[in-house]
Amino acid sequence: MLRQVVAMDFYEVVRTRRSIRSYRPDPIPEDALNRVLEAARIAPSGSNRQPWRFIVVKDVGLKKRLVPACGNQGFIAEAPMVIVACGRAAPIDVSIAFTHLILAARAEGLGTCWIGSFDNEKVKEVLGIPEGFNVVAVTPLGYPAGEGFREPSSRKPLSEIVSLDGFK
Repeated sequence: MLRQVVAMDFYEVVRTRRSIRSYRPDPIPEDALNRVLEAARIAPSGSNRQPWRFIVVKDVGLKKRLVPACGNQGFIAEAPMVIVACGRAAPIDVSIAFTHLILAARAEGLGTCWIGSFDNEKVKEVLGIPEGFNVVAVTPLGYPAGEGFREPSSRKPLSEIVSLDGFK
């Protein structure tokens, strides 16, 4: 059962979630990790298929092997762990669960960076992901080093992205 442990306002979580590319080596408490994973587990999916698997990578060697498979983004291996989201078809369902995961991580004070630039086959090879599953997203997970969380500096106003009763 997901427990209310963090009293952070949902809109504050959404407003201050950032892509974190620098991590402290501090370990992540097991209970915080479990809450983050639980948030992904309870995400909605079409016909409740739950077509996902989440691989938590803590092994330093494996994290380093993921770097070249993820466009040589070295900061991935800096974080205490990496989470790889896989799915059978329905990548949108896996993406919804992954969104739950990254927002829950922010509520726990943990940083993430949604990595979409990766070589599916190389990541599958590194982690022994079987046929029938594909990698949908990768994120490092850890406490931010440096600047950390803040509101975005620039976003388009609603008037530029929302229209009523048709595309205008």
